[in-house]
Amino acid sequence: MAESLTIARPYAEAAFKLARDANALPQWSDALARLSAVASSDAARPLIGNPRISDAQVAALIADVAGSLSAEQRNFVSVLAGNDRLAVMPEIATAFEALRNAHEGVIDARITSAYPLSEQQVADVVATLEGKYGRKVKASVSVDAELIGGISIRIGDEVMDASVRGKLAQLADALMG
Repeated sequence: MAESLTIARPYAEAAFKLARDANALPQWSDALARLSAVASSDAARPLIGNPRISDAQVAALIADVAGSLSAEQRNFVSVLAGNDRLAVMPEIATAFEALRNAHEGVIDARITSAYPLSEQQVADVVATLEGKYGRKVKASVSVDAELIGGISIRIGDEVMDASVRGKLAQLADALMG
């Protein structure tokens, strides 16, 4: 994984520079997310690096399946195919998003709840996090019934666990320690 990130970083930086210079960061984020999904699909994986299929054919196929792409984005896919780097497209997309977030002063928060949250509840959590960190927060929300109740929030390496499962684990540690 670390090697994939090392390989992906220069490509993500190049894509970011192209997107920033063209004032097209959202369009590139969307395109890279779609390309990542296509390149990591079960149907595409056997084609990537297959010696029976040319790099140009693989690049064209992935670009076509990914949907509407600009000329620069299609060229980016061709460069990746020519350098045998399509397999790291998910890491490129992730690194691109990190560069974009840093550029825009945004932090990613992964909110996990025991039950589905309403839009208002998510907005309240995001507002609290924005107040705490002084930056805009981009939240992704998921449901994990194993939390029993409450929520857990991950921002980078920091975890704020306000779940029942977390509280029970703390209580168990206190009783055992």
